[in-house]
Amino acid sequence: MPLTIAIVGRPNVGKSTLFNRLAGKRLAIVHDTPGVTRDRQEARVELGGAPMRLIDTAGFEEGEAGSLSHRMTEQTRTAIADADVCLFVVDVRAGVTAGDEIIAQALRRSGKPVVLATNKSEARERPNEADTYALGFGDPIPVSAEHALGIGELIDALAQYAPEEEAEAGPESEENGPPTLAIVGRPKVGKSSLFNRLLGEER
Repeated sequence: MPLTIAIVGRPNVGKSTLFNRLAGKRLAIVHDTPGVTRDRQEARVELGGAPMRLIDTAGFEEGEAGSLSHRMTEQTRTAIADADVCLFVVDVRAGVTAGDEIIAQALRRSGKPVVLATNKSEARERPNEADTYALGFGDPIPVSAEHALGIGELIDALAQYAPEEEAEAGPESEENGPPTLAIVGRPKVGKSSLFNRLLGEER
């Protein structure tokens, strides 16, 4: 089974760009206008030697029940519930916002493992990065989805949650095969008779 990863974050933090970068091709629409991703996008890939299912979500937005923004938020909640791991994307240039805090609360309530990525980290100086520790998800991983920076470290962080594949034993495996019994003794003490009796047939 692939590791299911929900990419979550408020609108316009670069979720779709990061989704495309991890998928290795452009699957999600990327635009500077917030809220462009309205439906969940999915891709099945192999990263860090592990099969993964990536879900690009629409984000969290306030809205009345039945509104487009409300439906987008509900889709994101569904993706979080389906995920094995959540990839929380924050715009390090903007710093932690009230919208980020709302998402962080939802992720904490979900009980799912969270990998925190601070996107748009191509600049050497990132004064807002320290604020991301307050979100409570450990050390952030600086990445730049646009410039492909930090992607290897991010993949390593995600791959650690992949389930270990059980090695399939061969037909002659000592672990899974029947036990071997040796019948020993001096000649003419009945070894062959005992062997045939145990086997249930003459050999």
